[in-house]
Amino acid sequence: MDRTEPNIVIRYCPRCGSPHFLPQKDHSFKCGSCEFHFFTNSAAAVAALIINEKKELLLTVRGIEPDKGMLDLPGGFVERNESAEEALIREVREELGLEIEDYRYFVSYPNEYVFSGFKVYTTDLAFICTVRDFQGMKAQDDISSFVFIKKEDVDYSKISGKSIRRMVQDFFNS
Repeated sequence: MDRTEPNIVIRYCPRCGSPHFLPQKDHSFKCGSCEFHFFTNSAAAVAALIINEKKELLLTVRGIEPDKGMLDLPGGFVERNESAEEALIREVREELGLEIEDYRYFVSYPNEYVFSGFKVYTTDLAFICTVRDFQGMKAQDDISSFVFIKKEDVDYSKISGKSIRRMVQDFFNS
């Protein structure tokens, strides 16, 4: 049994505190006391596919759990009242200090992200991006470093998350 699943972790109604907060067949929870209905919908996240002049892909190294030390794409969760595009620009600036000049939607995949012992289901959206330049780029926020990788040098077993692996594979195969 996966102890990070919402129906295992969520035990009490967030409105009234009742223990009668029961999982439903539609991936929601409903309180038997106050009738509060809560859905565990997918959270949106963004990822940037950025290449340099040598056609190498920029990958970051995760500086925090989950998967600390594994390769990832720059990006992160879309915040409340933020568009995916705004999140993309913000995340790349926060993590690397880079300014995105142009971007285009590429592909999306579902993913599962376990944080604090709780499984969050995500929809990860990838964008192909160009940046103004790589001057002053540095690892910040929740990444420890970065690397540029050629298609033939990618070790997919070192990439965090199945959605990110698929995005990198799709990018190099497009």
